Amino acid sequence: MSTHNALEIPRTAREVRLTEQLEGELTLDHFGIVQTPVPQPNAGEVLVRTDYLSLAAAYADLMRPGCQLPVPPFLAGERLGGGAVGTVVRSASDELAVGDLVHSMSGWSEYSAGPAETYAKLPAGLFPSPAYFLSQGPTAYYGMADIARAGEGDVVFVSGAAGGVGSLAGQIARCRGAARVIGSTGSKEKIDYLVDELGYDAAFDYHDGPVVERLRELAPNGINVFFDNVGGEQFEAAVQTAAPHARFALCGALAGQIGGGRAAHPRLDLMRAITRHLEIRPFACYHTPEQVSAWYEHFAQWHGEGRFVFPHTTLEGGLARAPEGMLALLNGRYRGNVAVRITSG
Repeated sequence: MSTHNALEIPRTAREVRLTEQLEGELTLDHFGIVQTPVPQPNAGEVLVRTDYLSLAAAYADLMRPGCQLPVPPFLAGERLGGGAVGTVVRSASDELAVGDLVHSMSGWSEYSAGPAETYAKLPAGLFPSPAYFLSQGPTAYYGMADIARAGEGDVVFVSGAAGGVGSLAGQIARCRGAARVIGSTGSKEKIDYLVDELGYDAAFDYHDGPVVERLRELAPNGINVFFDNVGGEQFEAAVQTAAPHARFALCGALAGQIGGGRAAHPRLDLMRAITRHLEIRPFACYHTPEQVSAWYEHFAQWHGEGRFVFPHTTLEGGLARAPEGMLALLNGRYRGNVAVRITSG
């Protein structure tokens, strides 16, 4: 296939590599920015300019040796992976044309090349910004709708409620008919944000005393659904305040992703879990096309009805902004989904 009509392309571009496997706390020293030749697409391949790059707490897990997530880990000396949205600038494939907007897992680089089938063409004009395609909506929807099965009358607790997944999960529960949605976060500012902007019925700062006491106060009859992004003390508190037959969807373990992983292993009160008939289901953030389609369908409906907002932060400054953005994300400095704008082209 001819590669004519290619957009202007530089000879070299930057990418971010992991300098060493993560053993303790993540620092800027774990990231190295290098200049590399822009790859050329072979037959059946495309060259893509990265426009937006996603940041997610799960990336810290993928940097650790022995990571058990169902996706390839990040290895020392190699480019960091992750979700990206970009524009096809050269095509040697019948599947994609120059100018197409695509999503891939090409990672932290200004340009990437590969087989056309590894890049998913995105519909134009669906969202106000291409960064919306990097949301963690499929994870939030699958966990809340399919794993936890939140529905009419449920009292729902979401830990890490102001993050990329939590800020969507609580809204999904509300749209599915939950009677009360409670969120935990790390500051008074974020409490106001959850209640005033995202429609949470109540929220609390997990720094302000034992979490179990706050949950007993805010959900005196117990919680029916727990969507966990944090683990640690908050998981233990949810077990203690769970109503009979409560459903737990375990999505993340932020308590073990900061501070060198010291809070990664909460204790499970097994007798209480048994006597309360708790359903505790961890799930991974790998999505089928059907799961992604389900999210887009419901998001478009709820957003169109004015019932759903998309909380997000877009960091400016190009690829060099990504490492510090990753550290800030792990320390709770951002609201909602976080993306880095790589180019304005």
